[in-house]
Amino acid sequence: ICLLDFGAKANIQRELEKRGCKVTRVPYDCSAEKIIAMKPDGIMLSNGPGDPAENTGVIEEIRKLCEWNRETLRQGQEKGCAIPIFGICLGHQMLSLARGAKTCRLKYGHRGGNHPVKDLKSGRVYITSQNHGYAVESASLPDFARETFVNLNDGTCEGVEYTDIPAFSVQFHPEACGGPHDTNFLFDRFLEMVKNATE
Repeated sequence: ICLLDFGAKANIQRELEKRGCKVTRVPYDCSAEKIIAMKPDGIMLSNGPGDPAENTGVIEEIRKLCEWNRETLRQGQEKGCAIPIFGICLGHQMLSLARGAKTCRLKYGHRGGNHPVKDLKSGRVYITSQNHGYAVESASLPDFARETFVNLNDGTCEGVEYTDIPAFSVQFHPEACGGPHDTNFLFDRFLEMVKNATE
């Protein structure tokens, strides 16, 4: 797994490694071309600080990764060519921006380990750890994106999945080291996506 480090929490790598992954950490400014040349089985977009929209160079490289995936699938190339992507926090926001959505600054940032989010597919509510001051604007998501989680405190977007490429992202921290551990299963979901792409 290629881990793009935007200020990554160490537990993201630990969660992947304890599931048998070999993780290669690359700097925030690594180009899409270099990442594709590495031939990773999956790409993890990490958490990090600040206004996501200011990272225009990084967003452009993520856009290139997504377009490469989309073109690969469009051409009907063999399974295993598309590279699944999983974004967390800042990675979630920048993936959304790369796909054409918008972000906004929250009046009240989400801080702490007790934020309830609802899985819009199952209806189940999870308690999550969060630390961010920006959010993806749900109304700005493109047609090939689907909101998957919503914050029950203020209704903001907490997760997105894409129908045109194997990619999804969440605003909260499924890797939260001190807990809660409600959403650890998202790493398993990502690796199942990786397995399906490489078989």
